Amino acid sequence: MSDLRRPLLLAAALLLALLTAAPILLMTASAFKQADAVFDGRLIPAEPTWENFRYVFATVPFVRYLGNSLLLATVVTVVSMAFHSMSAFALARLEFPGRDRIFFAFFSTILVSMPMIIVPLFMVVRELGLLNTLPGVAAPMIFQGFALFLLRQFYLTLPTELEESARLDGCGPFRIYLRIALPLSRPILAALAIFVFLGAWNAFLWPLTTTSDESKWVVQVGISALQGEHAGAWNYILAGATVATVPTLALFLVFQKQIIESIKTTGLK
Repeated sequence: MSDLRRPLLLAAALLLALLTAAPILLMTASAFKQADAVFDGRLIPAEPTWENFRYVFATVPFVRYLGNSLLLATVVTVVSMAFHSMSAFALARLEFPGRDRIFFAFFSTILVSMPMIIVPLFMVVRELGLLNTLPGVAAPMIFQGFALFLLRQFYLTLPTELEESARLDGCGPFRIYLRIALPLSRPILAALAIFVFLGAWNAFLWPLTTTSDESKWVVQVGISALQGEHAGAWNYILAGATVATVPTLALFLVFQKQIIESIKTTGLK
């Protein structure tokens, strides 16, 4: 890389980082402002206050909302990673009739958005008696077509010599998956787990549709209800949104190494 291109790329990266972080910084700053100063355009509050956060936690069961979101995201992530890693390994390394058709059927679900199927999904969940329950909210989030696709593509790149050596040692398909494929896929599994967790944490439309009991609400639905109760009180709404953002930022900061490693790993052959 030439000496001229390096500072240009650095400046472009800094500008992109600033544009990406600007909404979060403005939201956080506004969460510490008085109601009449939320839209004053200042990044640093003139009179910062914690009253907005105290009000949110005192007037609504925000801790319960956070706990519901944490439980939902954890269950969805764990079950999703277990299901997709095993199914992707089977679709990548095992030979059986209709394998490619099954993969295509799963992969095609990427093209189907939640609003397109929310009515039939709701009818199924209602008939099963799973409204206002964790399984009813979590089940549709567990199956992720993009996760299956990425894991299958990764398992296709594993050297066949490893599998052949394991078979010579008497290992069956499940032991090969458990002792060879699964350990090698830890970086991409970690990155996918983060994305699935964030998707479940930020879910709004489906939890809103299937939970009418306030004690079952997730944090995004709780923030929406806060907006309805305090229309125009953006200081309270932004305080709740700031609290809801903290776990996702912390998760990314802790596991950013795994995300970068997964990108490097998926580029190897």
